Amino acid sequence: MTTITTIEDLRVLAKKRVPRMFYDYADSGSWTESTYRANESDFQSIKLRQRVAVNMENRTTATTMIGQKVAMPVAIAPTGLTGMQHADGEILAARAARAFGIPFTLSTMSICSIEDVAQHAGPGFWFQLYVMKDRGFIERLIDRAKAAGCSALVLTLDLQILGQRHKDLKNGLSAPPKPTLANIINLATKVRWGLGMLGTPRRQFGNIVGHVQGVDDVSNLGAWTAQQFDPGLNWNDVEWIKKRWGGKLILKGIQDVEDARLAVQSGADALIVSNHGGRQLDGAESSIRALPRIVEAVGKDIEVHMDGGVRMGQDVLKARALGAQGTYIGRAFLYGLGAMGEAGVSKCLEIIHKELDLTMAFCGHTNIETVDRSILLPGTFPTP
Repeated sequence: MTTITTIEDLRVLAKKRVPRMFYDYADSGSWTESTYRANESDFQSIKLRQRVAVNMENRTTATTMIGQKVAMPVAIAPTGLTGMQHADGEILAARAARAFGIPFTLSTMSICSIEDVAQHAGPGFWFQLYVMKDRGFIERLIDRAKAAGCSALVLTLDLQILGQRHKDLKNGLSAPPKPTLANIINLATKVRWGLGMLGTPRRQFGNIVGHVQGVDDVSNLGAWTAQQFDPGLNWNDVEWIKKRWGGKLILKGIQDVEDARLAVQSGADALIVSNHGGRQLDGAESSIRALPRIVEAVGKDIEVHMDGGVRMGQDVLKARALGAQGTYIGRAFLYGLGAMGEAGVSKCLEIIHKELDLTMAFCGHTNIETVDRSILLPGTFPTP
């Protein structure tokens, strides 16, 4: 493939280059994957209004997310095992995000540690927190994010228990990969990926191994993580975390108006309308369909962001028109990373930005700040 023009091109290339268990980890949802598919397909039913004879000069996609300047209303979403899509994956993605001028969010379940990534990330370095039963570990993790200069904490609320993803179970997903015959055969065909992994020491969960008592290597990591996600997480924990963190707080995983109102009451700076990429509750509503209702209920009281199904710049524009101050890309940047490393993430961002910029112009706008529902064809988009 010599010419890459779409995120789909990157996906096809990533599928060729990334071991099956890690590609499937990124490119799958829970159970029947209906919500995973709806996140993407529901964007397609929203139609745009084309305008003509409008001065299209001096366009800008620049805006802010939680008060921070961004080159476009897009942030890189937190994704686990990013460093297994490509060696040092979190570092490479953070560098690409910094160069482009958008935030990069590091997952608790990353391969590269907070400290590793901090050396390469820019001012838009955000950290995503999963709440574990070991509250001492959580306190230390928050303190490490502070020390690393993270400018926002993204607290994920929709993973108290793990949704079942059939592909992960069938592939025997683990980091490092389990040496089953099928995995060994598949890994042997991914020479580029394998050479990269041989060249880095970062092949395990960098935020956990060595930071938890009794977890000094991957041999005892699985047992620890399997029983650590806390099903007892509640809004009192959000209050405690907010106080411990003391900085900008974003709550991820809001799909319901009642939860959105509770997010406002918590004092958080922003919420993310998200169903975890369709990886938790299969059969849940797509994020883009839930967005207008939540914006209508709380948009003036808290900044509303949106995550799920964003595969092109037009999706960013549609989400912005429906009230999202910012959007997040997960799979899109992972495809770029798996396909071409840092250059692939940069290419992903360039593609999305160009699609956003041109579509905005065709709809009669030159500034992302002026975009609203008037760019959408009536009757084709979800209403509150």
